[in-house]
Order: sequence, then structure tokens, then C-alpha cells
Amino acid sequence: MDTFDRREFLKLAGLGGVVFASGLPGCASFGTAGAPQDFHFLQLSDVHWGYNNTSVNPDFKGTLPKAIATVNNLDQKPDFIVFTGDLTQTTDDPKLRRERLKEFRDLAAGLKVSTVYYFAGEHDASLDRGEAYQEFFGETLRYTFDHKGIHFIVLDNTSDPAPILGDRQLAWLKADLAKLKPDQPIVVLTHRPLFPLYPQWDWATRDGQAAIDLLMPFRNVAVFYGHIHHEHHHKTGHIEHHAALSLMFPLSPLGTAERKTQLPWNPATPYRGLGFRDVQASPGGTYRLVDLPAAKA
Repeated sequence: MDTFDRREFLKLAGLGGVVFASGLPGCASFGTAGAPQDFHFLQLSDVHWGYNNTSVNPDFKGTLPKAIATVNNLDQKPDFIVFTGDLTQTTDDPKLRRERLKEFRDLAAGLKVSTVYYFAGEHDASLDRGEAYQEFFGETLRYTFDHKGIHFIVLDNTSDPAPILGDRQLAWLKADLAKLKPDQPIVVLTHRPLFPLYPQWDWATRDGQAAIDLLMPFRNVAVFYGHIHHEHHHKTGHIEHHAALSLMFPLSPLGTAERKTQLPWNPATPYRGLGFRDVQASPGGTYRLVDLPAAKA
């Protein structure tokens, strides 16, 4: 496969970018000699490895490897990659669940990026509260990390089938935020939306508003999530919420169908509605989002 220059790839893909600003750009100064450092990362979501409905995705075993190949051939490598949940398709069989998690882990190991972050979706964790997931991806379902002046917070709103964050996790979040200044840029990574996008379709977190309330005093907050399998942008106060595409199958966007539905495969436009996201981040709180196709037709 030819190596893609990232800018040329975006141009060839016919994709523009959407710029979102959280807080006041330039209000915080981080990085070498106090200067902000721009960088970019990739968000991959809802892989559903093990899914096998050919009417929805006849290339169910090929889409992830093709997306990995696309990522590996970007000329400008991302600083890191994050998978925002539903790494595998749910199953009641504990042995099969572990087989799928192992297969996904081994495939993802082919990404030529030094740092990859993972966390669980409800398909990975809700049936056993994350027990199998943690055997393959570490003991923690929530964690934080810092990168070039931005504080990243991974929240678990899937291992409890309620689905909730829970009092213990909210206390953990409160304690973490207490260490930060109000102008600290924050990115929250989670699987389900924190706000009640559409609870009838399980597009909500029952106590997500409590997390939003804790984040509200901070001027620079953006939330990136998956779960709904299509691009969506929402704002609670000054906090931006951005949903990503799926790598396995698209779902009907809210308001376009009476019921949540997996959209059928269209041979005339293969891989349409499947993709991943490039996020160009500035420590000042500005994010340029570009959704890239999962594979070339």
C-alpha cells in the first residue's frame, strides 16, 4: 500500500475538518519553554470484533485490518491512538468472549504507533463487569494521563449494566479534578454519552449529569465518545461532546428511524458510514476533527 501524506489523504478522501473551541484558546500555556504544543491523535471506536452479519458488513473480518493498514500508512504519525470501547461483539460464552478479546488485542498490536489506549464498551464489560476485559487490557477500567498540556480522563460507564458511573467513580473524578486549575485543558474519553442523548436507545449515562456538573467549573473541556456509531456533536454549557463513527457497522442516526437500526450494506458505496477520527489538538482548547473512512472502496 502506498504511504499517505496525512494532508493529502484528507484531501483525497474528500473530507474537510470541523473546528471546535472549548474555553479560551491561548488561556493556558504548556509545553517546552511554556509554549503550547499542537499534536494529533486518532479515535477508533466500536470495532465489535466477532460481529458476523454479512447483510450489514460482508467484510466483517477485514474492516479492522484495513483500518489498521490505513493508519500505519499515514505519513504523519499520531502521537497516540485511543479505542473508545466496544472492542468486541458481546457474547454470553465466557470462553468466546476471551477469544475475541485476544484476537482484537493481537490485531491492534499491529498498529505502528508507540502508544495505544484502550477502554471497555458495554459489549466488552457489562455481562461480567469487565472481568474478561481486564485479563487482556489491565486491571483498571478508569484512568488518567497527560499529554502536551492536556489532561485526559477515561471514564467507565459500561461495566455497570445500569448503566452508571457510580458514586465511587464520581468521587474518584472529583478528587482528580481537585488537583487541577480552572484553566487546565481537559479531554474526557468515555464510551456512552454523558448527557441524555436518547435514553430510549441506551444513548445515555444515568448519572452522567453528575460528571458534567463536576467538569463545569473548568473552562476547557471536551468529551469524545463512541457507542452511537455515527458522528454527532452536542454542547452542555461550554462543554463540547463529540461522538465517533464505528469501524464495524453504522446505526441509524437519531430522528431518522423509529427504532435503533443497523444500516444495511450498500455494495454501491462500500464502507460508507464506517470510519475513525483524527483529532488535531491544541493545548489552548481548540480541536479540529476529521472523520476518515475505515477503508478505501
